[in-house]
Amino acid sequence: MSKDKSSGRQGQDSTADDRSAKDTHYATLRRAHRDAKRERGEIPTPAPQKRKKAGADDWKPPALAPDQVFLYGLHTVRAALSNPERKNIKLSTTQNALVRLEVGPADQLGIPVEIVSPQDIDKVLGPEAIHQGVMLETRPLPVRRLEALKDSPLLLVLDQVTDPHNVGAIMRSAVAFDAGAVITTQRHSPTESGVMAKSASGALELIPYIQITNLADALAELHRLGFTTIGLDSEGPAPLEGTFSGDKIALVLGSEGKGLRQKTRETVSALARLDMPGAIKSLNVSNAAAIALYATRSYLKS
Repeated sequence: MSKDKSSGRQGQDSTADDRSAKDTHYATLRRAHRDAKRERGEIPTPAPQKRKKAGADDWKPPALAPDQVFLYGLHTVRAALSNPERKNIKLSTTQNALVRLEVGPADQLGIPVEIVSPQDIDKVLGPEAIHQGVMLETRPLPVRRLEALKDSPLLLVLDQVTDPHNVGAIMRSAVAFDAGAVITTQRHSPTESGVMAKSASGALELIPYIQITNLADALAELHRLGFTTIGLDSEGPAPLEGTFSGDKIALVLGSEGKGLRQKTRETVSALARLDMPGAIKSLNVSNAAAIALYATRSYLKS
């Protein structure tokens, strides 16, 4: 009798295994069919869903004083601590991050150093900030005037580029191609912040970030200082390479959506386009900045 029961159980287990294998096989076929339809554009691809950290919905940013800036991330904080023009207030760091910063003994930094937990930093920066266990309270960098840039052969001017991630990426390219400054408007442009500094990955400490009140007036002053100002526009009348003149160039890039404002178009020395032979005729502003900087550097060296 027991042998029959055992055989029955084995038969049931075998049937369940067959059913499970069949279900898995059909599920795989369904996924493959769905993926093929997405590749053909017949059904939309779902947007990726980011997992939120605990407390992300409840967090509210603390009120900051006008001269209060929080920088974070190992590379960003290390660069800020190495910048003699920075006025730093306090370093908050985990014990592990302090070792990884490689800035020497904490008592020789000249500012208070507080050993904290990652959760303590989350309370200030928010749960979504990738701070790597380190946060620096500091003051904004000193204000620079356009007159101080008269000997720089290459400048970058931004006409209301609003995304701090884009501005940070542009600053990295500007440093890579040895531009003298990144100039932008006070309104509709990001102020110095942890997000922008993290995107710049240390470049904020290596190039002046100058915010001016009136862009048209600033462009006129650059003209008086001997700069040819070239506005990048996808509908520009000539390729950028054929628009260069003079020995000092200021490239002017417009906002992510609207591009250059009409007043800016009327004020620059010339409008130019980046010639792109492919089907896509416009680029993200940070990518366009990198290409334009490369082309300008090539012209200035020739």
